[in-house]
Amino acid sequence: MISILTLPQPQMRKSLFSFSLMTSLTLVSCSTVLNNLPGVYTLEIQQGNIIDQAMVDQLRPGMNKRQVLYIMGSPMLDDVFHKNRWDYLYSNQPSGEDRLQKRISIYFENDQISGIQGDFRPSATPVIKTSSETALDIPKRDLEKTLWEKITSLVGYDSLDVPSETDEATAKP
Repeated sequence: MISILTLPQPQMRKSLFSFSLMTSLTLVSCSTVLNNLPGVYTLEIQQGNIIDQAMVDQLRPGMNKRQVLYIMGSPMLDDVFHKNRWDYLYSNQPSGEDRLQKRISIYFENDQISGIQGDFRPSATPVIKTSSETALDIPKRDLEKTLWEKITSLVGYDSLDVPSETDEATAKP
């Protein structure tokens, strides 16, 4: 009876091994197949602060933290151990392609920029950012009656004897 029980174990091991091998290959191939199916939409994932060369070109040595905050936005990382360093990170992975990551660190000394380190370098010439906004000069409206006077005239309230500024001016001799 002992010899009968020992015979199925090697067959069971082979079938268990082949089952686990097929399961692992199936799970691994699912991600490969799903990523390469035509017509499947994948999201573009952006994380961090959007950093571009035009923003970095506006930075100059001696700028204070408020000016940097206005140009670059709030830093992505605020390190407790390095209070005089602001780190900006930007990560983009367009539609399942390789991840594109950019980084810049701005160093401060006495609350002014002392150095910049990372994937961008500021230009040597000062950059003047032109505004795409336009300002319009709107002339002042000459109104005969205010909105309140128009509303009260519809109700008939203006016919009551309420002295106005013009009546007081004409009443005095």
